[in-house]
Amino acid sequence: MPELPEVETVRRGLEPAMVGAGITAVDQRRPDLRFPFPERFAERLQGREVVALGRRAKYLMADLSGGDILVMHLGMTGRFIVEEAGGALREPGDFYQEAGHNAAHDHVVFRLSNGARITYNDARRFGFMTLVPRGELDAHPLFRHLGVEPLGNSLDGALVARLFAGRKTPLKAALMDQRLIAGLGNIYVCEALHRAGLSPLRAAGTLATKAGRPAAAAERLATAIRDVLTEAVAAGGSTLRDYMKTDGSLGYFQHAFRVYDREHAPCPTPGCRGTVARLVQSGRSTFWCSQCQR
Repeated sequence: MPELPEVETVRRGLEPAMVGAGITAVDQRRPDLRFPFPERFAERLQGREVVALGRRAKYLMADLSGGDILVMHLGMTGRFIVEEAGGALREPGDFYQEAGHNAAHDHVVFRLSNGARITYNDARRFGFMTLVPRGELDAHPLFRHLGVEPLGNSLDGALVARLFAGRKTPLKAALMDQRLIAGLGNIYVCEALHRAGLSPLRAAGTLATKAGRPAAAAERLATAIRDVLTEAVAAGGSTLRDYMKTDGSLGYFQHAFRVYDREHAPCPTPGCRGTVARLVQSGRSTFWCSQCQR
């Protein structure tokens, strides 16, 4: 499933075509994806202008004139194909390991007032779209339990300490808990923990002192999370799933992975003689170095 940097790559690719344009027509080709579409979905979108295109955790959110938010989730294989007015095609966030662009999986087509056409293609149909009134977004079941944005200015050592204080759960599990920090996934959690020199097995509560203040480890972790995500977004997302940048070139962050999917490789930490190991936590592979991650 795409992680936060991949979704942000898609958002940045869609933004130039969508923002400021009106939706002149919607071709909805099936009644559902992972979930049924809202009633009168195509009709409710027609004639609306896309005022802004944002992201919350792994959700894309198109702010529409009239007060609704079009919420879109890519699922496992969802992608958008942008056909500009001149006929040029762009695929921000393409899964090349899938079977290519099969038009049989084109489920929704948005036609815009600027001449662009945006097609949502999803082979496995694990993605979904819904409409939420702007004033009800924070209370909506999809969003009301989401934690802080890891790329926001609020994520610092003090906040990490407050979130994790008293928690005995393993640190990696706490980082994957979307109710605490929203949008983090397996790849970038492994990378951030390695950068911070923190074991995925240590209790999350150890990042706070007995007085509830941030331990030095909390500051290191907050910095590592922001840095690894910022670098991944700049590179166009991880190429593990062969995501593409808007201009069609592959993202390159996979080549900068320190530990993810590098079992048995020498630890890249300067001076460390350890090797990257793999363990399974909550059914997911964790890659780490037991020598320098404590």
